[in-house]
Amino acid sequence: MTERGFDLADRVAARHETDSYHDVAPVDRVAERSYFAPDPGAGLPVLDGSQHLVFAGNNYLGLTQDSRVQDAAARAADTVGTGAGSSRLVAGDTLTHRDLELRLAEVTGMERALAFSSGYAANVGTVAALDPDVVFSDESTHESVVDGCRLTDAETVVYDHRDADDLRRRMADRADGDGTDDESWLVVTDSVFRLDGTVAPLAALCDVVETFGAWLMVDEAHATGLYVDGGGVVQREGLEDRVHVQMGTLSKALASQGGYVAGSETLVEHLVNVAPSFAFSTGLAPPSAAAASEALHLARHGECRDRLWSNVGQLRSGLESLGYEVCGDTQILPVVVGDGQDALALSEAIRDRGIVTHPVRPPTVPEGTSRIRLVPMATHSRADVEACIDAFREAGEAVGLL
Repeated sequence: MTERGFDLADRVAARHETDSYHDVAPVDRVAERSYFAPDPGAGLPVLDGSQHLVFAGNNYLGLTQDSRVQDAAARAADTVGTGAGSSRLVAGDTLTHRDLELRLAEVTGMERALAFSSGYAANVGTVAALDPDVVFSDESTHESVVDGCRLTDAETVVYDHRDADDLRRRMADRADGDGTDDESWLVVTDSVFRLDGTVAPLAALCDVVETFGAWLMVDEAHATGLYVDGGGVVQREGLEDRVHVQMGTLSKALASQGGYVAGSETLVEHLVNVAPSFAFSTGLAPPSAAAASEALHLARHGECRDRLWSNVGQLRSGLESLGYEVCGDTQILPVVVGDGQDALALSEAIRDRGIVTHPVRPPTVPEGTSRIRLVPMATHSRADVEACIDAFREAGEAVGLL
């Protein structure tokens, strides 16, 4: 019989050969310290005997273990239920969702917000629902935006990373063509780029977008909750009136699950009716919505943001004093190593010293730019940060990078 299935064993073997295979390492808790287990496959995990400090995640404010956030989730589970049970268009739209969306709209300075079951769903659904003729995308914009474009007939124009002048040139070239006056144009960028820790030049992008009458969509996934009044970079730079679509996640600084889009009342009404990832997905679980709402309150009114930025400064200063090149302008601190094998060796040596980091190598980043993606949390103590710096010193010496 003709075989028309899939030879997955060869595909997995190829990933091993190219050093791009990944295991999934279970942990006992999502926090600044965790016990890890080797990937057990289909079996039950067995935790290591040693606890590790985690400097590799996106739990920026460390709120996943905050009792107030946990209590909010528990109350929602008890009162509303553990799951939405259906699409929000059917019977899954609860008061818990509406409370979260009111807070998100207030923080973002927009008329209304809409919660999705994931940040990925928010991006894919929004781009698909807007259905632009042309999308101008930063070359490092998240994959979910790329997938959203695939659901439309949009032509995608990629502009150079964080380069408003290149965007202007590409839009001007497009505007000079015949039949473009009736086109709808959407410019999409992250605010904080997850692998570089750099920030998009949002004010300059707004200038370009306004020149050509386009719309600007900003993905604040790695910024939500960390800046002014618990907002993102859009709020830090006072650009709420110039950004048409603000998107963010609830799964990073807000210690929960899901995503959101904030904008005009009309935008949200349109997304409710047209966005496929909203209409055809079960609504965000009420405990997740409640947890995110409480975490947003703490980000706005607590001290966690100040603690995070203090740890960021301490860690950057310590690593640079050792001679490491630390890039980025945010809580994401990429330690540039250069060679991919060196990055892997350094990460493994650091882990041997009780610190979990994230090595990033080609093809995820260009050749010669491999790095250790390092992220402190607000809940790390000063001693924890010093332990991380010491591990980088010892590991760097052990593998010959210092």
